[in-house]
Amino acid sequence: MSDDSKSNLKKRIVKICKKLHKKNMLAAADGNISYRISDEEIWITPSGVMKAFMEPEDMACINIKGDILHGIPSSEMAMHLQVYKSSQEARAVIHAHPPYAIAWTISHPNLKELPIGAMSELILACGEVPIVPFALPGTKEMGDNLLPFLPKNKVMILARHGALCWGRDLSEAHRGIERLEHSAQILTLAHSLGGVTLLDEPKLLALKNIRQEIVKKMGDIVL
Repeated sequence: MSDDSKSNLKKRIVKICKKLHKKNMLAAADGNISYRISDEEIWITPSGVMKAFMEPEDMACINIKGDILHGIPSSEMAMHLQVYKSSQEARAVIHAHPPYAIAWTISHPNLKELPIGAMSELILACGEVPIVPFALPGTKEMGDNLLPFLPKNKVMILARHGALCWGRDLSEAHRGIERLEHSAQILTLAHSLGGVTLLDEPKLLALKNIRQEIVKKMGDIVL
């Protein structure tokens, strides 16, 4: 990747950080974004820098082994590295703290996945949205806990912590985070108005079949 391409990439990452902050999916120095620019080299947002005021030159760089090549990388880089090691197609990883998605894991601690059967968009875009068991932030366990869900799942909720989405580019990862939080907000409203209802089995099966056709034509993408 050329120096100009790297510069543009950093600017795009900063732009997404600020968009996520504006939509209340990041607060203070929360969350992190990474991009794999080669087989060995990964750009990742820095530790302790407020995303609303981050600048391109703040970006850190690590290799696939976790060695620091430049800057002060996010303390949660183990999570990102696990995605890249487990998912060959992964080029971008976004970890944010979307409030509604997190709230579901706090109010329903035994829930294994978001009730996607309530919404056609979730089925078509994600197939399923699993909830990854809680791990202490910044630990190796955060990465280890992702293993059962990779590379199958691109969109995941991290119990009592946040959300993670990976994609073949930054746009796909960003869409996944937005899709997740928007859906979690709708489900929260439905729950407050009387309860979450699910589509009947024939409609669920039809939607799953449509998703399979989309995957065949376009790959396992987040719409």
